[in-house]
Amino acid sequence: MANNTCSAFRMTIARLAVSAALMGAGSAAAIDLITEDEARLPALPKMATRGGITRGPGIKVVSPSPDGQVKAPFAMKVEFQPHGGSKIDAGSIKITYLKKPAVDLTPRLKAAISESGINLGDANVPAGAHDIRIDVTDAEGRTKSETVSFTVIK
Repeated sequence: MANNTCSAFRMTIARLAVSAALMGAGSAAAIDLITEDEARLPALPKMATRGGITRGPGIKVVSPSPDGQVKAPFAMKVEFQPHGGSKIDAGSIKITYLKKPAVDLTPRLKAAISESGINLGDANVPAGAHDIRIDVTDAEGRTKSETVSFTVIK
């Protein structure tokens, strides 16, 4: 009898643990990617970029739509595409808010960054136009940068 009670107790604990995990999976809080104070900083002047042939990693912005309008919170999804059999160096990825002074957003996105890209479900960003630069380096030291421009509307 004591053995049955112990088994029933273990089953109840296991069910509670699974329920808690499932409830927590869908209720992740949004991350404040950019604060109001940071958004008020002066913008860095836009500079023309020169394209060139590079074997560096590709950066494909899935969302927010480049030069598009979004409502916060929004999903931030970026795919990294290594070339020539190389791998992305996840530790080298840097995300910078292009303001004066520049704001390093990398620590805020650390949990969302992997070798395959950035996958953040909910990013809180104040209304207005924003430019974020993403720098990615592969295991062979080749670097690629991409600037993502978007506008958050109310």
